[in-house]
Amino acid sequence: MQVWKFGGTSVGKPERMQSIRQLITEDGKPKIVVLSALSGSTNALLSISESLIAQNQTEAKTKASDLRAHYDAFLTELYQTPAGLAKGQAIVTKEFTFIDNLIATVPYTVKQEKEMVALGELLSTQIFEAYLQEEGVNSTLLPALDFMVIDEDNEPIMAEIETKLAATLAPVKDKQIFITQGFICRNPAGEVDNLKRGGSDYTASLIGGAIQAEEIQIWTDIDGMHNNDPRIVKNTFPIRELSFAEAAELAYFGAKILHPSTITPAKIKGVPVRLKNTMEPSAFGTLISEKSTDVEIKAIAAKDNITAIYIHSTRMLNAYGFLKRVFEIFEKYKTPVDMITTSEVSVSVTIDQTANLDAIMRELREFAELEDPDKDQVIICIVGNFWADKEGIAIKVLDAIKNIPIRMISYGASEHNISLLVDAKHKNDALNALNEGLF
Repeated sequence: MQVWKFGGTSVGKPERMQSIRQLITEDGKPKIVVLSALSGSTNALLSISESLIAQNQTEAKTKASDLRAHYDAFLTELYQTPAGLAKGQAIVTKEFTFIDNLIATVPYTVKQEKEMVALGELLSTQIFEAYLQEEGVNSTLLPALDFMVIDEDNEPIMAEIETKLAATLAPVKDKQIFITQGFICRNPAGEVDNLKRGGSDYTASLIGGAIQAEEIQIWTDIDGMHNNDPRIVKNTFPIRELSFAEAAELAYFGAKILHPSTITPAKIKGVPVRLKNTMEPSAFGTLISEKSTDVEIKAIAAKDNITAIYIHSTRMLNAYGFLKRVFEIFEKYKTPVDMITTSEVSVSVTIDQTANLDAIMRELREFAELEDPDKDQVIICIVGNFWADKEGIAIKVLDAIKNIPIRMISYGASEHNISLLVDAKHKNDALNALNEGLF
C-alpha cells in the first residue's frame, strides 16, 4: 500500500478534486490518501477564532456565513448528481452547525480554537469521500482522530499510532482507497489538537511508517525539490534523487516544499518519500530514500530570520565545561542552535527562535562578555556529498561567493552540508552567485 498526501491548493478547487480522484484510482492500487483543508479554509477558520477571542460574535457569524457560501458554491460544481449534492450539503450543514455552536460557546478557549481549526480537514475529507462514493470508487473514511495521537511534548506516539491504525484498518481492509485527515490529532487529554510541525506532510509520513508503506507521495504544485529557490533564482531544476540526510538538511535550512519533521518517520522505517506535482503528474519529481547519488553538489537552501550571538570569555582558554554551561542556557529556554563556530576564547551561535533572547543574553552575561546580537541574518546551506577525502569543495563554494561578506562558516560537522551566515540584504545575490558558480 502507498500513502499519498495532497495539500490545500491540490484540493482547493472542484476540478482539482476531480483530478485527484482520477490520479488515485487509475493504477488500481490500494492507497491511504491524506488531505489538507481546502486552500483558504484554515485561515478563514483562524479568522473566525480571532473574532471570538476578541468577543466579537457578530463578526464571527458574518465570517462563518461567508465561508459557508464558499463551500456551498464548491459543492455545486463538484458533485454530478442530485443525490451526491444532497450528501455533500448534509456534511457541510452538520459541520457548520458545529461552528455555530462553537461561536456560541462562552468563554471561547484554546480547546474550542483547536476544534474550530480542525474543521478544515474534517470538511475536505468528508466532501471528497462523498464524491468518491458518487463516482462508484471502493473507498472509505479513516478518521485521523481515531489513531493519530501525541504526548505531553506534542510528539507523535508512534507505537500507539501503529496499533490504533491497524485496528481502524482491520474492518475495512477490502477497500481500495482510504481517505484521512492531515494535521489533526488527539492530545493526552483526548482533546482535538494538531501536529504543529509539518502538518499534513507529517501525518502522511507517520502513517507511511506505521503501515510500512511501499512509498509515501507528497503531491504539491511544484515538480519536486529544486536545486535552488525558484522564486529568487532563474533556471533552477528539480533534483531527481536525494538521500534522507540530504533532504532533511535542505528541509531544515529552508526548502519550503517539505518540512524537516516529515522525513523522520519515513527514515526510521525505511519508507521512500516521493515529491510529485499535481499539475504535471507524469513528471518524475524527487525521490528521497536511503540511497544517495554521486553528484557532488546537489542543492542550495536559505533559512531566514536568523539571529547570531557572539560570546567571549578568557575563562574559556584551556578550560573545560564552558561550552556545557553555554548550551545549558539554550536548553533551559528550549531554544535550538543552528550553527556554532568556536575559537580559543569565543563562541558564535545562531538561533531562529528569539522569544527568550533577552533572558538567554542576561544569563550568558553572568560568566561571559557579549556583543550585540546580529539580527536579520540568513543561513545559506549547500547540500551534497562532501566526504572527508574530497578535494576542492570549499574552494568552489567560497570562490562562487567571493563578493559576498560572510559572517560565519560551518563545514565538517556533516558529510552533506556546508553552511554560510550572511546578512539578509545579501541573500538574493548569494543564492544567484552560488547557483552560477556551482551548477
